[in-house]
Amino acid sequence: MLQIENLYCKYDKDYIVKNVSFSVEKGKNLLIVGPNGCGKSTLLKSIANLLEYKGSIKYENKEIKDFSRKELSTKISLMSQITNIYFPYTVFETVSLGRYAYSKGILGNLSKEDKDIVLESIDNVGLLDKKDELISNLSGGQLQRVFLARTFSQNPDVILLDEPTNHLDLKHQIELLDYINTWTKHNNKIVVGVLHDLNLVNYFSDDVCLLYNGEVIDYGKSKDVFSNENLENIYDMDVKNFMIECLKRWI
Repeated sequence: MLQIENLYCKYDKDYIVKNVSFSVEKGKNLLIVGPNGCGKSTLLKSIANLLEYKGSIKYENKEIKDFSRKELSTKISLMSQITNIYFPYTVFETVSLGRYAYSKGILGNLSKEDKDIVLESIDNVGLLDKKDELISNLSGGQLQRVFLARTFSQNPDVILLDEPTNHLDLKHQIELLDYINTWTKHNNKIVVGVLHDLNLVNYFSDDVCLLYNGEVIDYGKSKDVFSNENLENIYDMDVKNFMIECLKRWI
């Protein structure tokens, strides 16, 4: 189980995440939603031990601060939103970086098992035919899938995903979220993800954490968390009525 209790974290003087507590069991996914700037990405970075924090973040009853960096990389992996800064590796080489924690070196010292895991991860995101292509030649959507494959090749117990469907068309959004769901259940893993699309959250989530101004406003099943009152208070609009009006245009 991943357990977060009374968590606070900040970049400068002011706390961005304030008194956050929740837990996620193995085989489950938790999706975090809320408006821009509410602390979603900061929360993920603190769980990955990339930011100093007050409070407690435990995996399997061990504080994440007590893991070595290499040990933690076999337990928890963060896939952040992609930027334009990356090395001109091939798809295979980029995904191979996910095996670093299990190998004695980088790229050249991969075992046969490592290579098989890398190829399987690339295949699972539909890019096996691109494995020898430089990632600098890929589209934004393809690059997003490469970084997801790298995360899966790392085979962590907990995957933290920050807008994993960014840059993807609808077909690949659904396929990837389906794969993440299947991977979580089949391998008894944990996924904590950030998504903006409430329809996708409603469809794919096991549980939802509604975050606002760095605090947890509600936590539970989407049908309960996505109440009219919660959504209007958070987004300052009638979200449900807007969704219904959009649906009518398809009928």
